[in-house]
Amino acid sequence: MSLSITSPAFKHEGNIPARFTCDGDDISPELVWSGVPKGTKSLVLIVDDPDAPDPAAPKMTWVHWVLYNLPADSTGLNEAISPANLPAGTKEGLNDWKRTGYGGPCPPIGRHRYFHKLYALDVMLPDLKTPTKARVEQAMSGHIVEQAVLMATYKH
Repeated sequence: MSLSITSPAFKHEGNIPARFTCDGDDISPELVWSGVPKGTKSLVLIVDDPDAPDPAAPKMTWVHWVLYNLPADSTGLNEAISPANLPAGTKEGLNDWKRTGYGGPCPPIGRHRYFHKLYALDVMLPDLKTPTKARVEQAMSGHIVEQAVLMATYKH
C-alpha cells in the first residue's frame, strides 16, 4: 500500500472551494492520509503554490503551510484545525506570510496550483523552532521514505 493524501473537500486536480481561501473563511481543509510505510518515524506536510505571482510567468513558490514531526500513526488533519488541536508532537514552520499556521489560496492573477505534499521520514526531526520550508526540506534531506501529493487549483 503506497502513501496517499486526499481531501473530502476537493478532488486531486480539482478546484479548491472558496471557503478554504482568502475569498472565504481562510480555513484549512480536512486532509486524510493512508499507506504510511513501515518504519516511518514522522511525517511532514508542506502546502505550496509554484505559480506565484502569475501562472503565465511564475517567479517563486509561495508557501502556505509547513508542519513537521506529525506522528507516523496519524491519519489526517481536521478541517479548520487550530495549533492546539494538531496531533501531539507536531511542530509548525513559517509560511510566506512569516507566520505559522495555514494561509489559504489568494492568487493575485490567474488559476494557481496548490500542492499538498506529504512526506514519510525515517527520523523525527530535531526542534527547528519555527523553520522555513527550505530549512525543513534541508533537515529531511536523505530521510524521505515515500511521498504523496494532492494538487488542486484556485482562481479568484
